[in-house]
Amino acid sequence: MGHIGEDQVRSNPAVQPRQRVSARQTIAWPYACGIVGYHLLALLAVLPWFFTWTGVVLTLAGLFVFGTLGINLGYHRLLTHRGLICPKWLERTFVVLGVCCVQDTPARWVSVHRLHHQHSDEPSDPHSPLGGFVWGHMSWLMVEAPDLAKLRIYERYAKDILADRFYRSLERGWRWVYIVLASWVVFFAAGFVGVRVAGGAAPEALRVGGSFLVWGVFLRTVLVWHITWSVNSLAHVWGYQRYHTGDSSRNNLFVGYVSNGEGWHNNHHADPRSARHGHAWWELDVTWLTIRLLGAAGLARRIAMPRTELMAASTDTRTGATGRRCASPSYYRGYKIGVDKMVTRGGGGHRTLLDDGSSVAKDTP
Repeated sequence: MGHIGEDQVRSNPAVQPRQRVSARQTIAWPYACGIVGYHLLALLAVLPWFFTWTGVVLTLAGLFVFGTLGINLGYHRLLTHRGLICPKWLERTFVVLGVCCVQDTPARWVSVHRLHHQHSDEPSDPHSPLGGFVWGHMSWLMVEAPDLAKLRIYERYAKDILADRFYRSLERGWRWVYIVLASWVVFFAAGFVGVRVAGGAAPEALRVGGSFLVWGVFLRTVLVWHITWSVNSLAHVWGYQRYHTGDSSRNNLFVGYVSNGEGWHNNHHADPRSARHGHAWWELDVTWLTIRLLGAAGLARRIAMPRTELMAASTDTRTGATGRRCASPSYYRGYKIGVDKMVTRGGGGHRTLLDDGSSVAKDTP
């Protein structure tokens, strides 16, 4: 099925993205309870007893360390789109930071995101806001979706991820949750032990440990959630489209800045593999700047750049009737073909056919 435009989606019920929330739907209780529970725990931040300035700093720093490095760089640009290659130890470090954001396992995240790109704003899109804004933002996570069953989407979209035994091990039981729980312990212990070592009393140590946990874990996680979810919702509803990608993806200024570059979503949909999402000087992409720094330090290689013809279209002064700079739709056929033909090969390693139809070797331990 080819991509369809936003106007076609809104005017044709036959291709309207599904909104799976209904009286007949089964609630995905682990996800629903986790999401509601984290939001309730994050609300403890309004209580003065849990407030410390160090906790505030942990929250703000955590948005970068866990959100930008873990989700934007690790889960998204590195694993999902293979926009760069890092040493295995560094890749797994980024992924562990992503796991601490409680956005499911790497294989699950990658599978759903690749499915989204292949069927963006089509009926098979798992979280298109054209089927309901709240649905696209978060509701889709809290209901059972048979078409997102792990065995079904992993076979199609995550073979390259599961070829790595570390990522495969995170699928066993709820092992990835143990990493999340361990992060709780680390944050609480840092506050508690720090106060005790400095000679503080036990009640004060409990308060500071609780502050680190509430601000540095629960509140930070909820903020990262909504930043990530806003890319799926806000950046498919409001903003400007530089490229005709055949879907409703948009460059949203608010999401672009608050997410450190993920909100330049139309640019990303135009060239998914590219590690750079900001195409104009005002489109600040902190994640891309971080990748450039890693490259300069020798910690990232084979960094995928935007296609030359795409950037030429971006800087072209010609505009369409809507004021949007447009590139040929032929530029964007590669990604869909790449996902449709995603393959793996046995024998000690595998290659994944990427967005532009090329393949890249992925070493396995």
